[in-house]
Amino acid sequence: MKFTGRKISAGRASGEALVTTMGISFYGGVDPETGRVVEKDHELEGQTIAGRVLVFPTGKGSTVGSYTLYRLKKAGLAPAAVVNAEAETITAVGCIISDIPCVDHVPIERIESGMQVRVDGEAGCVEVG
Repeated sequence: MKFTGRKISAGRASGEALVTTMGISFYGGVDPETGRVVEKDHELEGQTIAGRVLVFPTGKGSTVGSYTLYRLKKAGLAPAAVVNAEAETITAVGCIISDIPCVDHVPIERIESGMQVRVDGEAGCVEVG
């Protein structure tokens, strides 16, 4: 499957998908020391986002989340790429300043955790399978 979405942050990456139907708050919801989702009762609670293609509808929370993504990248704990239904400012800025490929306007419900995903932020394409 190949989807063409909107280019948010340039770059190319591939990896195993980690998918949630819930929004993600990087500030307070993801531990910047471990890359694990720590938000209580989140679908991904306890799982690491490091090196995965993180697929979620949209971000939420504080603007400090952009810096948290940057901090995760510097520590080697950031996702390889981000795919959103609708990227909001916090996620978009975090991906841009951290050089994390990001594409949105993609039908994320067609992607499942464990699938191999390639993200081309230059072309705005996401390939699954």
